[in-house]
Amino acid sequence: QVQLVESGGGSVQAGGSLRLSCAASGYTYSNFCMAWFRQAPGKEREGVANIYPVIGSTHYADSVKGRFTISQDNAKRMLYLQMNSLKPEDTGMYYCATNLRLYGCGLGDPKEFHYWGQGTQVTVSS
Repeated sequence: QVQLVESGGGSVQAGGSLRLSCAASGYTYSNFCMAWFRQAPGKEREGVANIYPVIGSTHYADSVKGRFTISQDNAKRMLYLQMNSLKPEDTGMYYCATNLRLYGCGLGDPKEFHYWGQGTQVTVSS
């Protein structure tokens, strides 16, 4: 059974940093692409960053480029999101997701992903 468990969320002031973690289990192959999404109250879920371990590629939403970094530790089956220079508009529930494929982790459509964590809340105050 595939399981994704996020942690590391919290409340910070604008300009602060947080590091989110996602522990993956229930599948053996470690090079599937993965992504982080977020959802603010009253808004649609939006893609934040993704990673393709098989080709060593990462992509970011324009709103977080230069501030967020996605990374992965395959040996520990962990996905991370380092968030720096946080802004109030970064507030939301953050989710990690995968589709158990090497490719196809585009940030444009959450429906492409079949497996989601329960989310971790990030609140940034001004």
